[in-house]
Amino acid sequence: MFDRGLTVRIRFSGTIASAAWLLGGVLLGPAQPRPSVARLPDGHPDLGNGKGVWTPRIVDDISGNGEGEKDEKTRAAQMKMVDHRIDVPFQGWAKQVYEQRNATLSKEDPEGYCLPPGIPRLMNTPFPMQIYQLPDRILEVYEGGAHMWRIIYMDGRPHPKAEQLNPTYLGHAVGHWEADTLVVDVVGFNDRTWLDAAGHPHTEQLHVIERYTRTDETTLHYEATIDDPGAYTKPWTVGWKVSWQPGWDPLEYVCQENNKDVGVNGHMVGLRPGEKHP
Repeated sequence: MFDRGLTVRIRFSGTIASAAWLLGGVLLGPAQPRPSVARLPDGHPDLGNGKGVWTPRIVDDISGNGEGEKDEKTRAAQMKMVDHRIDVPFQGWAKQVYEQRNATLSKEDPEGYCLPPGIPRLMNTPFPMQIYQLPDRILEVYEGGAHMWRIIYMDGRPHPKAEQLNPTYLGHAVGHWEADTLVVDVVGFNDRTWLDAAGHPHTEQLHVIERYTRTDETTLHYEATIDDPGAYTKPWTVGWKVSWQPGWDPLEYVCQENNKDVGVNGHMVGLRPGEKHP
């Protein structure tokens, strides 16, 4: 059986070695510049293409306000994992829905019931993912989030007209490059997903602009601008870093809707009578 824990221990040891190398650089002279990011023959940054995986970390509350179902210590740590804290511009009904979801410890979280996480939450679901750059499209493959895959069209096509869009969990995505940043425009969502584990809601008016930038060989910076006039009074932008793990591949992951462990066996219980948020 593949032992991810062993890899984590190896990475930890490597961190110590890296720290020693950096200290040596301080003592022996200026550190050398980071190596440049690998590029494909077309000149664009190589975003992986099967040479390893990107490993998103979960941040329950992508707005950086430390909400969600985790304990207080974990939520405090997660606040440091996002680019900045956002004063979320809720509409009144959306704030009420969000607060209700927090009050019940995300008991009704669709992803907890094995439904697709949606966008931007797929890049905030803590399972490995890969990005494949093809001539006319980019393919994203996710181990978690119900083992999803996603197409980003890169051939210059527009979105279908609004009346032709069939609302889906992942929407319709078209992309282009701005210098070394992949910019992805996504519309056509259904309203069945949460933006994060804390329960930020959205409507079918959701429009997301994603930005992927490989800042060095081991880091992908991900940014998402959330524009939903049905739930928020203005757009708001979140972002975080995603780490690279060379040599890994996604593993088989099975999570199907109506999973008995979730519903029948009471895995998603929320707050029991008399309990308080940890």
